Amino acid sequence: MPQKARSAVTIASLLPLAALLAVHPLLVHGNSCGHDMAFHLLSWVDAAHQIGHGALYPHWTTPAAWNAGEPRFLFYPPLSWMLGAFLVGAVHTLHLPVSAAPMLYIWIALVSAGFAMFHLARHFVSPSAGLLAAALYLANPYMLFNAFERSAFAELLAATWIPLLLLAVLQERPNVRDIAIPVTLLWLTNAPAAVMGCYMLALLVLLRMLVLLFRSSSRLESPSLIAEPDGETPVSPLRLATTFLYGTALGLALPAFYLVPAAYERRFVQVDMAMIGNMRFQDGFLFDRTADPGHNAVNHTVSVLAIVLLALAVALISVLLLRKPRRGVSGGTLQLSFVTTTLVLLTVLIAFLLVPLSTPLWSHVPELAFLQFPWRLLTILSAVLGLGVALLFDSLGLGTPSKGRLHHGIGRGTVAAGLILPLLLSYVGYRLYAQGCDPPDTPGFIDSIVATHHGVMPTDEYTPLHADNDVLRTGNPGYWLASTPTAQAPGTRPTAAELNPSLMNDDEEPPLSQTVSTPAPHHLELNLPQPEDIVLNLRDYPDWFVTVSRQHEIDPYHPAHIQRDDGLLAFALPAGPSTIDIRWRTTRDQMFGWALSGCGLLVFGLTLRSRRINLNP
Repeated sequence: MPQKARSAVTIASLLPLAALLAVHPLLVHGNSCGHDMAFHLLSWVDAAHQIGHGALYPHWTTPAAWNAGEPRFLFYPPLSWMLGAFLVGAVHTLHLPVSAAPMLYIWIALVSAGFAMFHLARHFVSPSAGLLAAALYLANPYMLFNAFERSAFAELLAATWIPLLLLAVLQERPNVRDIAIPVTLLWLTNAPAAVMGCYMLALLVLLRMLVLLFRSSSRLESPSLIAEPDGETPVSPLRLATTFLYGTALGLALPAFYLVPAAYERRFVQVDMAMIGNMRFQDGFLFDRTADPGHNAVNHTVSVLAIVLLALAVALISVLLLRKPRRGVSGGTLQLSFVTTTLVLLTVLIAFLLVPLSTPLWSHVPELAFLQFPWRLLTILSAVLGLGVALLFDSLGLGTPSKGRLHHGIGRGTVAAGLILPLLLSYVGYRLYAQGCDPPDTPGFIDSIVATHHGVMPTDEYTPLHADNDVLRTGNPGYWLASTPTAQAPGTRPTAAELNPSLMNDDEEPPLSQTVSTPAPHHLELNLPQPEDIVLNLRDYPDWFVTVSRQHEIDPYHPAHIQRDDGLLAFALPAGPSTIDIRWRTTRDQMFGWALSGCGLLVFGLTLRSRRINLNP
């Protein structure tokens, strides 16, 4: 077998093994139930249940809001919960415990992150250096913090696409396809990661164009930033700008089936609740403290982590700047110089954004505040560290370059390091970040309550407008008839906020015995002796289409909805027989999103037919 093929086989086998070593504490001790475990597992289990009953793309999470539901899947990017739903379905089919699903998910996320980092690094360094960078990236401390401390599964998976986005900017001849793919995948995985990824892309494109213009005005030998392959003309600033513009536009068009409805319909939910106390950007600066001890503990942990990663990045980049650059696989010293400049810029900017001095940026740059926690930028810093380690590895002559090309062999020492480092980092990371599991947070418990119609608490930012979660009762039947629009279901317990109107909010979860409730039926036939109001245990949301048919009427009519404080769907019914049908409708914004994604997919298909599409005006 040729040396290059042997190296490919080595990488393909070592990175999954390195990821397995990184998750080995979970195999030994069980899942770490981080802060977001219950949220994600509920989404996975409910999506798996809906898909198993024929739903191709769920929009509504039924168990939330005590089985009144919420439009969570409409607003949360689909890639992570669809993958989680697939894993839940797979472990159910194989009769494995559902607790295996989070472990498999974390392993898949780490493997994909490792391959993405290797794909980035191999454009500039030897395979040995690329392997070392990949092993460090997939088990870096912030990755383990997300896996063990937070159970932030969507953000964990989004870390895969950051190296690909970096490569789209840093490669010698950027193309539309390579820009569009990571932009698309970021938006389909995690919205905060997509926001910071797109701003990173814009910043680095601006930097690259400024350097191009500077070199052109200085009348250097070539106006290109990068040493071009023989026989090819340099990349002009106009072509570069056009390529990135079209690539980004395509990257936003492909996920439009999710992006357009999420952007348009957020006016129907209390989206600002995502940035209440302890979740605002100003509460997440380094070592910031609030009145919440839990927030302070987490913020102190991640602040220490940020300081360590920043110190490592500064030290690493300082050594790189002091050493003479070596020639890489696909470029010369000009290209590697720009790569190093990129690492410096990102490190400095991230350090600035982690301190209160950056408040004006967080306050005025569009959508930046929706990152909630400035330390989410450590995902980008981790990629900076991974690529920096690879460059330093080769700079020290450990990557065995030969005659201007990089040797394709991988030494035994590098193989050993690529396995030992994830093992050690995961051991330390688990001891620092692992969280105990209370019964309501365990995967098995969440799986069981969905199966037995126990509802769960609503998510504030997905609560429909004008709905008050504090007065939503927990034990509601599927529907009830009332003589007044505000009447509560008979036999249900008043909430704490109902008993004490001066109570600002009620975040206490009720006992499990009080959370058994019935989802609203979507087809109902009634024969009323007198006109009455009907209230359904279903949150009133504009996408629910309600029709009422009468025996003596040819066409059904759409009843006017009655606004209730708890946000449940209610409307008046006349006396006599009525047939009620409720269905989720595909709205115009959703149809436009799918159409835009279809057009984007067609354009993307055209890019596959040629190595590079000429997009010059």
